[in-house]
Amino acid sequence: MEMSVREFAGVLIGLFVSMAIQAQTSLECGYRSINEQDAREVVSLLASDSLQGRDAGTEGGRMAAEFVSHFLNDCNMIVIEQSFTAVKNGNNWVTEADMDISELVAAGNESRTLKNIVALIPGIEKRAVVIGAHYDHLGIDTTLIGDQCFNGADDNASGVSAVLQIARAMKASGAKPRRTVIFALWDGEEKGVLGSKYFVKNFPYMQNVDAYMNFDMIGRGPEEKPLHMSYLYTAGNPLFGEWLRADMENYGFSLEPFYKASENLLGGSDNIPFARTGIPIVWYHTEGHPDYHRPSDTADKIDYGKLTDITRVAYLCTWRLANELSY
Repeated sequence: MEMSVREFAGVLIGLFVSMAIQAQTSLECGYRSINEQDAREVVSLLASDSLQGRDAGTEGGRMAAEFVSHFLNDCNMIVIEQSFTAVKNGNNWVTEADMDISELVAAGNESRTLKNIVALIPGIEKRAVVIGAHYDHLGIDTTLIGDQCFNGADDNASGVSAVLQIARAMKASGAKPRRTVIFALWDGEEKGVLGSKYFVKNFPYMQNVDAYMNFDMIGRGPEEKPLHMSYLYTAGNPLFGEWLRADMENYGFSLEPFYKASENLLGGSDNIPFARTGIPIVWYHTEGHPDYHRPSDTADKIDYGKLTDITRVAYLCTWRLANELSY
């Protein structure tokens, strides 16, 4: 059947509209899966005394890794456990990403096996984005009187809960992303961003990574500014700021973002090794509080409504990082 130019244009427009509607439907399907109850359950489990503060390379840390791995497996994702050795070198911990550790190991220096948990959703193109948060914390301090367990609810069970729910949401959308989305739960952040540093050093396709999104402490914040959220992003990618402004307006989030664009974003978290390689960064953070790095950082003090909203707005950003042609 012959078709006029006008008729052909009409078919194309109809096709594009249909694709746009389908993409929006997929986006909303994933968005609706993010909820406060699951945020509570993830944080409460990871910050429970039974995980003994999730110190990297200890039984509590291994239990946390196992929980994270099971969660992602239940989402029918491809899950990889990336094990590596950390060795004490004076007052610092190092891995082979820092130096040749064979002599330190041979000398009998304290060493531990750490583990990153990495899952992915394959994309259409040979590009990728990484969404990450560290799951380790400070463990047990037997020299303390009273509570000796550093539960790490905000630091960083809150961030882990966001990564897990976003991973499930992206999978639940049913859409194949343009870029492969890598979800990474890092070990050893508290010992010197060891897990993320090891990944960046050893991942063979780092040149294909277009962006890294980081979560570190997103469940609390200053008491005088309960809705505050710091949104840090690479200054060379102003679209990152425009995306959040648009989503704040379109979805009516009650958050009060502080937009901070920076040239390098070499702060004290797992964004460091990515930023040093020139990869654009998005980082969600709600600032410090009196319970930071204390046993009193417990699950009952988390603002779960705020945590859920940050997870939702970060999911919308993840969708764009995975699917926009460029940024």
